[in-house]
Amino acid sequence: MVNKIKLYRNPKSGHCHRVELMLALLNLPYQTIDLDMENAEHKKAAYLKISPFGLVPAIDDEGFTLSDSNAILIYLVQKYAPNSQWLPCDAKSAANVQRWLSIAADNIYSGPCAARLVTLFGAPLDHAGAVKKSHDLLIMMEAYLENRQWLVQTHITIADVAAYSYIAHAPEGGVSLKAYPNIRAWIGRIEQLPNFVPMIPSAHVELS
Repeated sequence: MVNKIKLYRNPKSGHCHRVELMLALLNLPYQTIDLDMENAEHKKAAYLKISPFGLVPAIDDEGFTLSDSNAILIYLVQKYAPNSQWLPCDAKSAANVQRWLSIAADNIYSGPCAARLVTLFGAPLDHAGAVKKSHDLLIMMEAYLENRQWLVQTHITIADVAAYSYIAHAPEGGVSLKAYPNIRAWIGRIEQLPNFVPMIPSAHVELS
């Protein structure tokens, strides 16, 4: 029996949500530990032993600690669902998964994530620039998904999990998804998966 994996998080963070979603989709037992980030709990010595840069998310899996959301996705799949659909092994598919993990860390982070950081958390970032980057990304994704259900293969992979949270919650950052029916359909397919767990939405925002 797998012991509960500890997930250190901010419940409104898309980075944290992609890890929680992966845990849920793999049907792994886990315990969420919400950090008091307003009072800098994530920068205190006890947490820095788990996440040296003081970032969320981080996990503790029976004493093995790891931070960085995309690294955690790979770890969870490699340990608990090896040789599965989540992380394909053939060269082309593996490279495409890595490409989308890079997009999640770059284009998604500087676009939908950054725009949401401004509106929800008051981050001192260029909101207009982040919105523009978001739509540049969404235009590309919309065309890419024209004849696809998933980002890499004919089934879901960790690429979809890594991309989902901030794309689905882009409207919270002032980025509408109404002009992107293929993206909205892709979001819907993820949300219909068994064990899907949602991220807490901000109040008074229509996620579409």
